[in-house]
Order: sequence, then C-alpha cells, then structure tokens
Amino acid sequence: MKRACFLHLLFTLRLLASPLAEADTLFIQEHHTPLLIGDSAKANDIRSLAFLADRTVCAATGAGLYHYDPSSRVWLRKTEGPAFSLAADSLGVLWAGAWDGLYRWNGEAYEKHPIVHSTVSAVLALKDRVLALGPTGFYQASSTRAEKIHLPFSRDVHSLKPDNSGGYYIATSRGLFHQQNSGARVLQNETELLSAWVTDVEYAADGKLWISGMGGITLYEGDRRFGQFTPAEGLASIYVNCLRLAPNGAMWIGTRHGVIRHHHGAWSLRHSKRWLCGDDVRDIVFDQNGSAWIATNAGVSVLSTRPMSLSAKANHYHRVLQARHVRPPYLVEKCRLAVPGDTLTWQPLDNDNDGQYTGMYLAMESFRYAVTREATARENASKAFNALHFLQTVTGSKGFVARTVIPSDWTTMADPNRSIDDQEWAERLVRNPREKRRENLWRLSQDQRWLWKGDTSSDEITGHMYGYLFYHDLVADAMEKRRISNHVCRIVDYIIEHGFVLTDIDGQHTTWGVWAPERLNEDPDWAAERGINSLEMLSYLKLAHHLSGKSRYQQIYLDLLHTHHYGQNVLTAKTTNPAWTTHIDDELLALAFPCLLLHEKDPSIKSIYLKSLEQWYESAERDQSPFFNFTYAALSGDDPRLESSLFFLRDTSWDLRRWRINNGWRADVAPCYFPELERVQLNRLAPISERSFFRWDDNPWYPEDGDDGATESDGVFWLLPYWMGRYYGFL
Repeated sequence: MKRACFLHLLFTLRLLASPLAEADTLFIQEHHTPLLIGDSAKANDIRSLAFLADRTVCAATGAGLYHYDPSSRVWLRKTEGPAFSLAADSLGVLWAGAWDGLYRWNGEAYEKHPIVHSTVSAVLALKDRVLALGPTGFYQASSTRAEKIHLPFSRDVHSLKPDNSGGYYIATSRGLFHQQNSGARVLQNETELLSAWVTDVEYAADGKLWISGMGGITLYEGDRRFGQFTPAEGLASIYVNCLRLAPNGAMWIGTRHGVIRHHHGAWSLRHSKRWLCGDDVRDIVFDQNGSAWIATNAGVSVLSTRPMSLSAKANHYHRVLQARHVRPPYLVEKCRLAVPGDTLTWQPLDNDNDGQYTGMYLAMESFRYAVTREATARENASKAFNALHFLQTVTGSKGFVARTVIPSDWTTMADPNRSIDDQEWAERLVRNPREKRRENLWRLSQDQRWLWKGDTSSDEITGHMYGYLFYHDLVADAMEKRRISNHVCRIVDYIIEHGFVLTDIDGQHTTWGVWAPERLNEDPDWAAERGINSLEMLSYLKLAHHLSGKSRYQQIYLDLLHTHHYGQNVLTAKTTNPAWTTHIDDELLALAFPCLLLHEKDPSIKSIYLKSLEQWYESAERDQSPFFNFTYAALSGDDPRLESSLFFLRDTSWDLRRWRINNGWRADVAPCYFPELERVQLNRLAPISERSFFRWDDNPWYPEDGDDGATESDGVFWLLPYWMGRYYGFL
C-alpha cells in the first residue's frame, strides 16, 4: 500500500474509534405533496379544510366545495360557487358556509339549509347547535331550524372558535368578541391586543390562549394578557391568518408569507413552492398520521414526516443525481426542467464550471468508495476521471483544459459564440480592464462530435486537481495512478511553460487563469487574487510532485514559496477586503488546502498552511457549512462542528428543485451588507430548509435565490460533505 493511502487509513481508523463520530440515528425528514384542484385559479383558492368521519378531506374553495379521492388523487366537486368555511359537529357531520347559505353533508350530497340562505363566511359546530355567521346575519341553527342572533359584533368576520367553557370567540377586523353565558366581552384596544385586526384564536398545549392578527400574536392566560409574539420575539411575519395546535404540541401559524411553527421555544418557517402551493395560508388541519393539510391561495399542500437516516437520504440524492444529472461524456451538473417543477421534463444543461463540479463529484465518489468499497462508486469515479481527462484531450493541445463539452448538434448552449464590435468592446474594457475579448468560446473538436468551450478559469483547474487528489489516493490502482500522474503533470507543465498562466488556443491567457508571480505580486489589478491564486498554484505543484515524485515540481514549488513570497501571500489567502471577498474564494480554498496539508512533510511549511487555514475558517465557519466544517476539521484535527453540520445535513430539503425562495420580506431579519459588501444580505443565516442554496460558492446570506423550479440541483453540495464526514469518521 502506498504511504499516502496508508496515512489516510490510519487517520480514518483513529477517527472511527474516536468519541467524535456521530451515529446515524434517525431524524425526522419532512416532505411536501402538492394537491392541486385542476388548473382553475378559483378552485385552488382554498379557504377552509375539514375531515369527514371516514377521513375524507373536504375543501371550501373559490369555485365550490370539493372532496379528495385518495385512490385517484382527484378532487371531486360537490357544489358550485364560492365556499368559505367548514366545520364538523360532534357526530362527524360536516357543515359548510357558502355564498348562498349554509350547507350540510348528508353522506351523499350537500343539502342546503331550508332557512339560512344568506352568505355564510364562518361556521362553528357546537355540541347542540351550529353557528353560521356572515356579512348580513348571524344564525343559530340545527338541521331544519334556525334563528337569527343579534350581537354587537363586527360583520367583517375571519373565524369562529369555541372556548373551553361552552362559549365561543368571533375574530373580526374590529376586535375579538368573546360570547359566554354571562354575556359578551370585546378585546379591541391596544392595551388588550397587538391590533384590532384579529384573525383567529387557539389554545396552546399549556392551556394559554393565542390570539392572531395583524401585528403578530397576543398571548392570554385566563383574562390576563401576559405576552406576545412579534418579530422581536422571532415571528417572521406580522400578517397571521390562522392558528392550529398540532398533535405533537407545536403551534402552526398560517400567515400571508407561509407557515410558521413554534415548538419548545424554537421557530421554523415553510414557504415557497418547495413547501407550499401558495404562501398565503388560510387554514391547517391534521390527519390521523399527524400530517398537516394546508389551505393556500394556490392549492392544498400536505406536509408529512417520516423517520430517516442520513444514509437513506444520501441514497435518495444519489438516485436523483444518477437519473438526471450525468450527461455525456459523464459530466455532472444541474439539469433544466422544460416545465418548471416537473422532473419528468428534464433536459441536460451545460455550465462554465462543469469541470470543477465534476471534479467535486469525483472526490465525492472517491470518498464513498473508500467508505463502502462499492463497485459502483469505483466505476462512477473512473467515468468522472475519464470525462475530466477528455476535457483536456478534446482541445488537441499540449495541456489546455476545456471548461466543458457538449454534443456538436446542441444549439441551446450557455454563452453561444457571438461577435463583439469595437464600440461594445470599448465599453466592456472600461468597466473591466482585465476582461478578455471572447467571441469564439465554442470550438468544434477534431472528430466533429463535440463542441468544447475555452477561456477556462482557475476554478476549473482547482476543481479538477481536487478530484484527482482523492481519486488517486483512495480509489485508483497502480496503472490508473500512473495515468492520473501523467495527466496532472501534463496540465501543470503547460501552466509552467507559459509563465504560470493558463494559455488558451488563441495564445493569450484566459480571463481568470493567472498564477504568475509578476502578476500576483506586482500588478495592482491582481491584488485581490494574490493570496488565493498563490495557494492554488502551490497546490497544483504539490499534487504533481506527490503523484510523480519528480523533484522538478518540488524545486519550482519551493522557489515560488520562498523567492517569490508565495509563503507570505498565502497567510491571507482568504481576502477580507470588503470590496474583494467572495464565497467563490471560500469554496476554492476548501478545494486547494487538502493537497498541501495532507502531503506537505516540512513542519515549518505546513505551519504556514495551517495558519492560512485558520484565517480562512474564521470567516467560513459562520456559514455553518458541513463541507467547510469537515474540510477544516480533517486538515487541522480540530472540532468538526457536528451540531451545525448535522443540522444542515438533516434539515436540507428532500426536494432538490431550485424553487425561488425570497426571505427579503421577513420581519425577523434585517438587510445588511455583511459578509460581502457588494449586495444586500440578511443579518441572520436562515436554516437551509428556509433558503435556496445549492452550491458552496453561493452566498447563503442573500435574501433571495432560485429560479422558480426551472432547474434541479445535482445534490453534490450535500453528498460531498456527507461522504467526507463518513470517511473521516465524523459520522
């Protein structure tokens, strides 16, 4: 066994025996099932939900009353015209308030009440009677009788709810009316409520009364107001529509911006099409399994849970990846959904960073093979390496690497070739003097089967080298190791021979492929890249030396390190200048550090890299990324931050479609310009389930991301840290 592989094995065995390792205990994974009522906007304008005694789900909608048939997954319309409210009495009989009166379900159809013919917007079924309230009247009814009640309440009614002593609450836009045998009480002024716009009431598990409305939630214990939930206490939206106590004791809060849950003092939010058909939540009911059926402005959503292990979740993501995210010649990337959200309409997609992302996939499969010894992991890693190898050979050059390749008959590639006239070029050059005039990005391969893309960046080379490192050390046999070594040396030689720049076929260096000492140390326009590009070049040379054993690479490495001050440069590889710092750098440093820290044997040099690693992680830690956490821990021997890492891995959505998620409206966070000055961000990091974030070069602090379900993530952002955690013994 090679020394490097032996060292990896020793490190793994040590960590596996360590109390740091976290067992794969079950956690609760949440799932969203959308249940649309055809394609009618009115039918999907859901106002109320209820269960019949046989557990049939009923919906009051803008187009009528519907029942859900679970066998056919079809909603069956039972009445026509707007319906507003549903309530089941103690015998399980369902009552419905509609545009033209009160209805009762008789087991086969809805019977219209013989007396109540005016619009009914709220219904409450008590033990001995049904209350039906609307803008023109308030009725106390039975199956055949009804009498009008005259009470001093507002007719702008949102809900009717029972109290715990035979009375009831009427939530209105003019306050909360509480009717008891002893008389009526009105809560209306600001000392009694957050605002007079009241939408609902609900008793919490501890018996305290929650009163919702505009402004948040007012809390009562008996007749005493004792607290509130507003953005200051963590409530994300001040526009609360409804309240429902879940079987597990959590309070579910339906708002105009999604569902908020409060349980054991903690808050969670479910919004966007990842979790809901529409964000305006009107009603919530729970079935016998504890699943939440949610009435929204755009359909019914079911949020269900199941016990899940991380290994089962990894298998799910891996199946998705293999089914839709690998395209010839075995490049890994997100896919396009021709019909947004519909994974049956998936189409392959190209990206400037296909090489980098496939390199990260190669590392992921290498870690998976090292843990499981599964033949499929080895096969997938081999295919990924062959694809990355092809990105070099397809160019027909001595060592230039293409960004990506596509079949030659593709016509919908990203950044198609186009002419840039002199005036436009002058405009671009003024905006960015470093920009390269790129008109013929795509070139036809010699066999005319492929189009390959040039102007390859440092990101791709760094991602390639990361994948090669772990494929060589953890997977490859002796013959394959020689092939990897020859391939890496070919690329590194090409960069060295061209003065430490990546020279494209046109004879000029690519826009971002610059690691030359005179540029990094002396050219002010490359000051932002000085630290990170120095570290990248050193990692390429260290990898070439590690794979080939050729002293030439070590000599050049030491020359750059000492004579050209790269050792000093890398101490601040993570730039902290507000004008320059990016999350792209965070990811690239996580890709460049491993080779240097795993294979540098000189303690004095290694100490430089450890200082650089610490400097990088001081900023990266706040992202609560398992990829950054595990990379840092594996290379430093420090704490892997298991709590935040496990939370991310468990909290990540089962659904990898890239729904647009906007947190800019949230009242529990504030806009700021940190950690990156360029764009508005939020002052608190939302959990991964509440934001759209699928690459480690993305800024997770941005308030909005995603593309309305037009693409699906390949899942490597999750699978790579998971298998790293397994390999290094953290999981």
